[in-house]
Amino acid sequence: MPTAILTGQPVPGSSIEGDLRSLGFEVRTAAGAAEAEALLAQVPADQRVAVVDARFVGHVHALRLGLTDPRFPLAAVPGAVTAQGAGRQALTRAVARENSSGTGATLVGVEGLPDRITTALDTDGTDVHRPELGSLVAAVPADPQARNEARQAVDAVDDEAVRLKSAVKARDGFFTTFFISPYSRYLARWCARRGLTPNQVTTASLLTALIAAGCAATGTRGGFVAAGVLLIFSFVLDCTDGQLARYSLQYSTLGAWLDATFDRAKEYAYYAGLALGAARGGDDVWALALGAMVLQTCRHVVDFSFNEANHDATANTSPTAALSDKLDSVGWTVWVRRMIVLPIGERWAMIAVLTAVATPRITFYALLVGCAFAATYTTAGRVLRSLTRRARRTDRAATALADLADSGPLAQAVAQTLGGPARGLPGFTAPAVALLGGAAVVATAALTGFGGPWTLVAALGYTLTSGLAVARPLKGALDWLVPPFLRAAEYGTVLALAAKAEVNGALPAAFGLVAAVAYHHYDTVYRIRGNAGAPPTWLVRAIGGHEGRTLAVAVLAALLTASQFTLALTVLAVAVAVVVLVESIRFWASAGAPAVHDEGEPA
Repeated sequence: MPTAILTGQPVPGSSIEGDLRSLGFEVRTAAGAAEAEALLAQVPADQRVAVVDARFVGHVHALRLGLTDPRFPLAAVPGAVTAQGAGRQALTRAVARENSSGTGATLVGVEGLPDRITTALDTDGTDVHRPELGSLVAAVPADPQARNEARQAVDAVDDEAVRLKSAVKARDGFFTTFFISPYSRYLARWCARRGLTPNQVTTASLLTALIAAGCAATGTRGGFVAAGVLLIFSFVLDCTDGQLARYSLQYSTLGAWLDATFDRAKEYAYYAGLALGAARGGDDVWALALGAMVLQTCRHVVDFSFNEANHDATANTSPTAALSDKLDSVGWTVWVRRMIVLPIGERWAMIAVLTAVATPRITFYALLVGCAFAATYTTAGRVLRSLTRRARRTDRAATALADLADSGPLAQAVAQTLGGPARGLPGFTAPAVALLGGAAVVATAALTGFGGPWTLVAALGYTLTSGLAVARPLKGALDWLVPPFLRAAEYGTVLALAAKAEVNGALPAAFGLVAAVAYHHYDTVYRIRGNAGAPPTWLVRAIGGHEGRTLAVAVLAALLTASQFTLALTVLAVAVAVVVLVESIRFWASAGAPAVHDEGEPA
């Protein structure tokens, strides 16, 4: 149980002790700084501890935001400061400093102690999180009149209404904002009051989506209608888990991993269900399903790469960005621009409705057209921003892009060999060679017969170009395009060869392989976002890197019959999935995994 050390004597009529206990704290009282230091030493080093001024007046939710958020080692609001295990040493030093000031033994010395500790932490250069309170009150009144005014301010604001509002993501899509969040926030509160956790809701969302995929796989009109309804309900739960996490401040490493991966697992499983359902009706749409997954995954890599390349760049401005900001100041353009990029809410709503009223083929056609337009719109805008800004990319950004590239031992060997000469090439070389090499191997696989030698030759050329693309640090204006070009090349080659095989099971096997590899790439993204670095080198080498897998698939197509190729793809998909999942689960279940909480653009 966390401990709250209350400094000084509570003012008559104060509810601070009850408020702290309602938040799960064990309350102890210290009459002076010396006693506060002694009580602090008695709390186990791995437990949360808070130091709170007994004169505190404010909303319970202000205390909750300041004292219970698990994402921050140190946090503070006026009149209160808290530390988790990682921040305990810094807190102990600050308390000891205040105690050594000479006034710690008296009641006068203990007044304002939490705020003085926070100031001492700031002086030390320690990062202290200060939550945005908005209209919530958190104050330490100095006299009865100020206390009365503070209490009136507390009574004037409904902190439960503020808590419900803040449970909703600050920036979200049109469909989510106006058709889901108005009621899902109350579902989140209902879950919180019954002791449900965000992880349980996330799991329920996954199970609902998998059931929806199963309904779609029946291939009946009733199954398609049920699938559409269940997919929407799965999305409601998907919104609810994040709102529950924000409402109750229940963030965890396991929750970060579940939230980061389950959205993609749900969507791609649903694609597979639609393809199975179509097959029951005599229509083979596996190529469309795999194409939709490839397009959506590559589109996400564009988002991730651009953000990683520019989020800490200096002089990070451009006329295009200024125009975008200006458009965001006009109300209706904000929602139009959020809708046309087809975020997850709009996308799932479209899929659900079309599943219920149309055929899987029509659903995939609409999805491919919509995602292609959205990808073109966002990528074009980011290219213009990159060309018109004069930003200086950091070493961290270059490392992140190199990690997102997922280069294996073959590409790394080429990069080391060509590293010196590559430094003298123009700045656009990396994305240009990645695009040309990738386009060549995909086009060759798609336009030549299955089993011919030309795809193998193109795959060898792709290994050389992909190594050249990462031969120097990726700090160029358009170098963030390298990872998505490499993703498109690998996934596109697998799709083209499986389609050319023209045997039952080839495309589903390719779907499984791309899904396994895509999971690895999403996992890499969220590790980088959590400042935990990329997956270990041994894992990348074990699964070959993007160029190794592309070459392996080309070799299999050249040496095996179509039926044998299908079996080999299946074995490769299972092997990659097992290795990646085992290592990923081990990492995210470990104590050192980051608590990633995504408040950015909807996926």
